[in-house]
Amino acid sequence: MIFPLPALRANRGQSQRSDVLADNLVAMAAYDLQVVDEGATLADAHAVRRRVFIDEQGVPEAVEMDDRDDAATHVVAHEADDGAPVGTARVRTLDDETAKIERVAVLPDERGNGLGAQLMVRAEAVAREQGCRRVRLHAQVAVESFYQRLGYQTVSETFDQAGIEHVEMTKSL
Repeated sequence: MIFPLPALRANRGQSQRSDVLADNLVAMAAYDLQVVDEGATLADAHAVRRRVFIDEQGVPEAVEMDDRDDAATHVVAHEADDGAPVGTARVRTLDDETAKIERVAVLPDERGNGLGAQLMVRAEAVAREQGCRRVRLHAQVAVESFYQRLGYQTVSETFDQAGIEHVEMTKSL
């Protein structure tokens, strides 16, 4: 199933920050955001993650390609012109009310076009569809401010994950 921008806007959160984000998405580049098994494939998500996390950031393959993919919902963004996968995010339900958004990745040539924000809006919508009322994530410190602009709050000190400094962040849906 393809989730075009109008569907993303209809599913946005109720906070003022989310309203501003959703309104700004209209002016951003268009991508086809799909959920794995509804048009995208796990191989598409893995291709993006391999380029960003393993090749670019040096995360060991055994750490990146973990055993949690089968228990997750994957959102994959494809370039509208040629259909190539260019971004991804993974959503796992942790308990009855909490989801964890993980493995958010955008290829270097697509960064700065609003794709990361679109992926997060769709990943949050997946969490809501699964009955979750809050989400958490481990953000790389280098992109902590990106998540803050999306309404996430830092709830931990920095910690090492796969050799990269991270913080835990949460958001109510």
